[in-house]
Amino acid sequence: MSSTSTAVRVRKRGERSRGSSAALHTTLVLASLVALFPVVFIVLVSLRGENGWTHPTEMSGFSLANYAKVLGDTEFLTWFGNSMIIAGGTTLVGVTISASAGYAVSRMRFPGHSSLMWSFLLFQMFPVAVLIVPLYNILGKMGLLDSYGGLILTYCSVSVPFCAWMLKGYFDTVPAEIDESGRVDGLTPFGTFWRLIVPLARPGLAVTAFYTFITAWSEVAFATQFLSSEENYTLAVGLQTFIGPHRAEWGLMTAASVLITVPAGLMFFLAQKHLVAGLTAGGTKG
Repeated sequence: MSSTSTAVRVRKRGERSRGSSAALHTTLVLASLVALFPVVFIVLVSLRGENGWTHPTEMSGFSLANYAKVLGDTEFLTWFGNSMIIAGGTTLVGVTISASAGYAVSRMRFPGHSSLMWSFLLFQMFPVAVLIVPLYNILGKMGLLDSYGGLILTYCSVSVPFCAWMLKGYFDTVPAEIDESGRVDGLTPFGTFWRLIVPLARPGLAVTAFYTFITAWSEVAFATQFLSSEENYTLAVGLQTFIGPHRAEWGLMTAASVLITVPAGLMFFLAQKHLVAGLTAGGTKG
């Protein structure tokens, strides 16, 4: 009497069945379509001419008329330049303050050391609507309303607490022996920070620079309240001029929206290789 044995294939750990793999890929495709739909829709409307919103799904009659009108007949380039100045200034000032504060709390012990970071966290919890009035009064007394400097300081007050927390955690992963070696070589605390620690912290600095830039580039509430002169408008404020009491220029708005995403996309492209490393990696790898 003979018996046959059927070999049962045992899946390895982490290996998925065909059904699970198909369900996973279907879910990912659907999620990608949902994420891409708003972007594709805006691009489609921007290419449909002045009345693109009326029939945005028609696949004919595409033109660059809206882009030409935005760039040639509006103050878009002025708003773009203002936004670049404010976002660039916020990034430079914000990252400098955040890195200094994060390194000081990570390495030094001084009165208020433990409460400083908690105060950063507390300030981060206030919503924008609560901060508009006190910040408006402060900037008004300082003569910084309707100016680049006022918005840069305002955006730094929003971005610095988060960035300081993140950089403090990153500096904690950098071995303290590096600071000691700098002191042995005769470097001052600032020299140690600038010449030894900053090069190791480039991934973390790249992430905070990206966050600070995007915060200033896309902010609407503060800019709307603090800017009154059209020559000082940022992109977020300037786009509101395309909306009138009786009619909205959807073609111009969508074309301008597409153009606005270009600097943000370039910033992400330059920082993408550091995004994961800046959040997870330490400073020990050379």
